[in-house]
Amino acid sequence: MGSDQTVELMRHLLTEAMLLSAPLLISAAAVSLLVSLLQTLTSVQEQTLTAVPRLAAVFVVTMVTMPWTIHRLVAYTLGLFSDFHRFLG
Repeated sequence: MGSDQTVELMRHLLTEAMLLSAPLLISAAAVSLLVSLLQTLTSVQEQTLTAVPRLAAVFVVTMVTMPWTIHRLVAYTLGLFSDFHRFLG
């Protein structure tokens, strides 16, 4: 396996990782922004108020995007195994 094949393989892997983690990260950031704005407007500085909604939002987004995530992971794995001969010789 040459260095160009290794770079291509890692590029595809990182692209998939970014695509799969994007919905979770975006929802966590949006909820954190909204809760921080709410805390600033109401002057309530409770630490659990920031963690619980974020965890709940990430859980809901995980459950909603689970079929899409599994489909992407299976497609990536099958594509990797079907092109495996290309990397061996």
